[in-house]
Amino acid sequence: MSTLAAAMTAIIAALATTAVIGAVVNRRSGVLRETRPEPHQDTSGLGLSQTGPTIVHFSAAWCGPCASVRRVIDQVCGDLPRVSHVEIDIDANPAAAKQLSVLSLPTTFIFDTDGQQRYRSAGVPKVADLRNLLQPLLA
Repeated sequence: MSTLAAAMTAIIAALATTAVIGAVVNRRSGVLRETRPEPHQDTSGLGLSQTGPTIVHFSAAWCGPCASVRRVIDQVCGDLPRVSHVEIDIDANPAAAKQLSVLSLPTTFIFDTDGQQRYRSAGVPKVADLRNLLQPLLA
């Protein structure tokens, strides 16, 4: 009986650990994090706007959450017309994904007018978060 109790305890501990790890990963999903500007990052091939900030969104046809990101970004760009949106298909342009170290989809970047990466998100960002981070870049 003690072997059965030990096995049940181990299973319960494994399930609890998995639940905690899952909660931490989901909590970070979609959170926009500030990035350090890289002085020599070549962004010439990304199609960034010269007149305002640009949201760059990496997606793929097979990525379900990418459609949600597209709707969020379209809403933000509708509210802030000086913000540009570039969507890059990771299957069609793997070099751009490698250049920006994209490891999962969807991944979203915010670049300022000077082409410097300012924020990065893996997952679906919230409309309010995007809007709040973009407004100072429009000033």
